[in-house]
Amino acid sequence: DDMFARAHAVLSDPEAAKHVWGVAYHWYGDPRHEMWPAREGQLRFDNLRAVHDLNPEIHIVMSESCQEFGPRIGNWEMGERYGEAIIRDLNNHLEAWIDWNLILDSWGGPNHVQNFVSAPVIADAQANRVLFLSPFYYIGHFSRFIRPGARRILAASNRDALEATAFVNPDGTVAAVVLNRGAYNISFWIQSAGKSVQAEAPANS
Repeated sequence: DDMFARAHAVLSDPEAAKHVWGVAYHWYGDPRHEMWPAREGQLRFDNLRAVHDLNPEIHIVMSESCQEFGPRIGNWEMGERYGEAIIRDLNNHLEAWIDWNLILDSWGGPNHVQNFVSAPVIADAQANRVLFLSPFYYIGHFSRFIRPGARRILAASNRDALEATAFVNPDGTVAAVVLNRGAYNISFWIQSAGKSVQAEAPANS
């Protein structure tokens, strides 16, 4: 919520700005999923674009994300939260998105201050099993198809229920990621360079 103000203070100082490579931030502040944020919300995805506009050469990195209050086993909404955040961040000039913990134990730790959280992968040592939670699969839709060195290209949706981002990879292939948080399937057309292909986004995908 204070990202733009802090970046503006530093980047407005020529002596300070010349030492800045980029800006990193954490993703917290969503009252839909957390108890502490102001109820009016503190996400402000457009603040990333505002920071970019201060200096388009500045790199923007999301350096910490996790879902608080322990593992969310069986909770598909957590994956959708990841998908929404990653798409909206990428569309506002984000270059890297980092989860705080890739794997945690069945309690959401270890943690030296007992701040137990969730993770994309949960290792249940007592049951001798590994659980891949919904964020693992949502992250995969980006990391498997948007390759290192890819550049974002313009992408837009003509349905409020669909969110999308698209990139061209170094090998020339185009990767588009579409999010449907609705409870019903949505058919749509992908249009690029004068060509069209029909696709469908299943409910909650």
